[in-house]
Amino acid sequence: MLITGACHCGKTAFRIDGDLPVELTRCTCSFCAKRGALLAYYAPAQFHVITLPTDDATYRWNTLQVAHHFCPVCGCATFSDSPAFEPDGSWDQTTRRIGVNARLFDHFDAAAAPVVVIDGKNLW
Repeated sequence: MLITGACHCGKTAFRIDGDLPVELTRCTCSFCAKRGALLAYYAPAQFHVITLPTDDATYRWNTLQVAHHFCPVCGCATFSDSPAFEPDGSWDQTTRRIGVNARLFDHFDAAAAPVVVIDGKNLW
């Protein structure tokens, strides 16, 4: 299945070679709590930004291991490239994943999907 999506102004658009998520993730870390995204996770090879790289901005904090991308024009949180952390906060030091803001998916109601909460406030 092909999933498409974009930020509010359309300057940051993407496609995902994968299925719509059966559940979404909400993280409680200090950044994600303020950002407000509901994330769906995909392997890096499944995720493709289809706009020019100049239409993207990145924020990194603390360990600098996670690149939080957002549109510099409209400000929408778009995706995060991060280690594939386990629910307990551990990581195999190799595997990465892309957490995409499912609120931006075309033809998908993220507010109606089940949500799992990760206790990022206490894990990282």
